[in-house]
Parts: sequence; structure tokens; C-alpha cells
Amino acid sequence: VGNVYAGIDQSPMDISYFPPDYPKEKLSITENIAPPVARIIYSRPHKKNRIIFSDNEKSLCPYGKLWRLGANEATEIEFFQPVVINAKNIPAGRYVLYCIPFADKWVVALNKNLYSWGLKIDTTQDLIRTEVPVQKQSPVIEDFTIVFQPASYGADLLMAWDNVKTVLPITFSK
Repeated sequence: VGNVYAGIDQSPMDISYFPPDYPKEKLSITENIAPPVARIIYSRPHKKNRIIFSDNEKSLCPYGKLWRLGANEATEIEFFQPVVINAKNIPAGRYVLYCIPFADKWVVALNKNLYSWGLKIDTTQDLIRTEVPVQKQSPVIEDFTIVFQPASYGADLLMAWDNVKTVLPITFSK
């Protein structure tokens, strides 16, 4: 039996935090807990036997074209403290995160225009653009996934879908 008040979203929204266990800590620790370093809010489209990344005109994310890194609203990343990405200081704050995929790399951008819905991105509002290499992966990932993974310098933001993954290194003080 379905929900009579609202349809089920085919690309559900998800949130990833750094540190990854921040939500559990927040629930279990009664005294004050430090805020997370970062969180990302995005919608998770499914592959559903579609062509995801390619030059094919039927591709969901064609090479060389802006992609909002998810479905529905624009993907948002929030830093609760200053961080460094590709030697550029990024102030604490909320940003839209998007990319331009290519076969061998993604150009990943943080954008200051939070209310673009990810459809009409004003690239003049980009705070930073940086390239990350594309890595092939197996098995295929059915649901687009973004997660933070601990790294010696801070965290890696892993973005994976289909047979592709990329990693955006984020440096911060521990």
C-alpha cells in the first residue's frame, strides 16, 4: 500500500557527514559535542540500466556538460570550519557542489549560488574549480553515492556511480 498523501521519490535525498559517525555520536553523547567538519546533502539517482557517463547523446551525464552531482535539487556541501581544497582556502559556509564529467577527469566546482536548483548554474559564482581523476570501479554502483572517507590530511569526498569513482581531497585541521 502506497502513501496516499505523497508519491515516493525515485531519487531519495541522503546526507553524509565528516566525521562519518557524527550523527551516532550526536545521539549518544549527552554533553556538548563539537560540530562536524562537513556535511553534504544530495539526491541519489539510480542507474536503472541507463548509460550514465559517455559521449552518447542518450547519456544521463554527457561528457563536457554541467551535472548537479545528483538528482532533484542541487547538491549542497557545508563546511563548519575553514578547509583547503587544491591549495585554496575555502571559508566555512554552504555551497552548491557540481561537476563537469569527462572520460578521464571531472572538473568539480563549489558555487556560491545556493538557489539555482542545480539546473541553471551561474558559473561566475564559482568559488573554486578543480580537476579530479576518474577511476574505474567494479562492480557497478547502482545508486549514486557521495561519502566522506578519513584521510591523513582531513577527508576524501568519494563520488561514485556506475563504473566510475572520483575522489576530492579536503584538507583541514584535526
